[in-house]
Amino acid sequence: MLPDQLAAGEEHQIRVEEDLLTARHAVRASAVSAGFSIVDQTKIVTAASELVRNAYIHGGGGTLTITVLRDRARVGLRLRVRDRGPGIPDVDQAMTDGFSTGAGLGHGLGGTRRLVDDFGIDTGPGGTTVTAVRWKPR
Repeated sequence: MLPDQLAAGEEHQIRVEEDLLTARHAVRASAVSAGFSIVDQTKIVTAASELVRNAYIHGGGGTLTITVLRDRARVGLRLRVRDRGPGIPDVDQAMTDGFSTGAGLGHGLGGTRRLVDDFGIDTGPGGTTVTAVRWKPR
């Protein structure tokens, strides 16, 4: 579904560890500005945190683009996180709870998927792009 209107995307570089906090703050500010409840703010910020952390750790850094979506009476936030890492060899496995390539609990991508309304991964040897959208409840 294509939104009726897109606000200009706000891009943030993910290059150093401090950029992870900056990205979370930017997502929270966008969610507040779009009128999301505190619960929905927390969900989208948690999703963003996982995605930018993955780009930083597994992809060697990347970019986060935050876009405000407007679709008739709905408002949403789209997060697009891109990296230039090696790609995800097995997306289905990566989405499985309990799977981890690091020291984490393995709730990363699967947990992120449950926090948003729309979720997609495009991955290959040149990098990974994850797109996540959370719509403000009507």
